[in-house]
Amino acid sequence: MTKGRKVYQSLTNIEAMKDPNNEGLRIDRWLWFCRFFKTRGLAASSVSGGHVKINGERAKPGYKVKKGDIIELMRDQLPYKLMTTDLPLRRGPAIEARQHFEEDAAVASRRAEIQESIRQDRKLLPTTDGRPDKHTRRKLRKYNRGHSATDQNT
Repeated sequence: MTKGRKVYQSLTNIEAMKDPNNEGLRIDRWLWFCRFFKTRGLAASSVSGGHVKINGERAKPGYKVKKGDIIELMRDQLPYKLMTTDLPLRRGPAIEARQHFEEDAAVASRRAEIQESIRQDRKLLPTTDGRPDKHTRRKLRKYNRGHSATDQNT
């Protein structure tokens, strides 16, 4: 019974996407279809939290994405700037998902720099075998307080 229902729902979704009067695809579904989030709920909460902008404006989960829209996304403290090229019909494999957007090269290189700086910061952190002892915890606390103060000044 449930298998037939899923097939019917997927067919109706495909028919709705082929409809020329279709206005677009909800942003939370688009982010989930394009594999930026593992669940649609995570995508919706990210949009509700203000981490997604469409054409420079803060989006709501029900906002309809169209071809040519520019989506700015902040995920795991990493920036993404995407232009929609097509609306996906389903949540397919990653190769299929990448065909539905183009990424801004400048933002991609900036994200790579941020990831590299995070890796370098982690290498500088004091390490221990297992749980940190009292001395290492103090070093970690001092390190984290120093970084949070410099981040707020910039």
